Parts: sequence; C-alpha cells; structure tokens
Amino acid sequence: MNVLLDNLALYGDGLLGTVELTVWSALLALALGLVMAAFRVAPVRPLRAFGTAWVTVLRNTPLTLLFFAVLLGLPRFGLVLPFTLFAVLALGCYTSAFICEAVRAGIGTVPTGQGEAARSLGMTFRQTLGLVVLPQAFRAVIPPLGSTLIALAKNSAIAGSFSVTELLGVYKPLNELGYSIIWSFVWIAVGYLLVTLTLSALFNALEKHYGVAR
Repeated sequence: MNVLLDNLALYGDGLLGTVELTVWSALLALALGLVMAAFRVAPVRPLRAFGTAWVTVLRNTPLTLLFFAVLLGLPRFGLVLPFTLFAVLALGCYTSAFICEAVRAGIGTVPTGQGEAARSLGMTFRQTLGLVVLPQAFRAVIPPLGSTLIALAKNSAIAGSFSVTELLGVYKPLNELGYSIIWSFVWIAVGYLLVTLTLSALFNALEKHYGVAR
C-alpha cells in the first residue's frame, strides 16, 4: 500500500494519461471505422478496395510495429507532432480496422429489404446507410464495439514505451526509487481494471437499453 500512497500523484497522472489516450484514440477509431465500413459496402469499387486494403494491412500488422512506423517514420517526412498525438494516431488507426469489421458485420444483420425500400424511395447510398441501415446495425454491434474498445484501453500500455505518459510507464520511476516492482505492477493492474470495468459497465448499459432483444 505504501507504494500507492507515497506516489499517489504519479499514479494519478498515469491513470489520467491512460484515460485521455483511450478516449481520443477511441473517438478516432470510431470515426475511421465507420468510414471504412461504409467504404467496404459502397457500390464504388475503388472505395471497397481501399477499405479492404485498410483493414487487411492494419489487422495483420503488430501494434508495436505500427507505433514504430508512426513515431519514428512520420518525422522523417517532416511531420513532427507530440508523442501523445502520434500514439493516438497509431492506436486509433489500428483499432479502426477492428471497428470497421464489427460495423460491417452489424450491417450484414440488417435485412436487405430495408436498403432496397430506401433506394426505391429515392434515397442515396449515403442517406440509406446513415438513416436506415446504421441505426439498425448499431443495436447488433454494441457488444463487439465494447470488446474492441476495452482491448484499445489495454493496448494503450504500449505507448508508455515511447515516452507517452500513461499508467504502465509509472513503473519506471518507481523502480528507480527502489519500490517493489511487484506492488508497483499490482496497483498499475488495479488502474487498468478500473478503466476496463468502467468501459464494460458503459457498454452493458448501452446493450440493455439499445441492444437486440433476446
């Protein structure tokens, strides 16, 4: 308990960093994931090809390698940003591929007649997707979205190895101060547990309110 009480501010900064990293990365991942899901079901072949390539590359690329590519590769092209922003880009893009597939699977649960009826009324593809298909698909994708964002919160730990302030990185100064590495990691694990349980409770509430009836 001493390691926590003696370094409460340090743990607090790490927890806040993890929460901020998770929130911003999740927002980016959701936005990109929805766009890529729309691309993958679009009637335009180049868009479908781009969406497929996006998902295939990112889902099959190790996240650590993607961090290296973003944090070390982009500055070589003159794009110099704070490390936290680079971490958000890496986490958000990586997670967007999984969100895309979850949303696309949800779109597949919507009866095809719904889209055909919308098009018969003169609605465009964008209107059909945004006003008819996605609102119905949302109910089916709540559980996989929750699992994906919980995984995102845990994946944010990688950012600590790239000088980004987050929870796992707390162990470095604590180790240098001579605290027990075991208890340091115990309280780090408790912090991650708080984040993941909060996300789990949020998506459980959403599922009960909006989810498909069983």
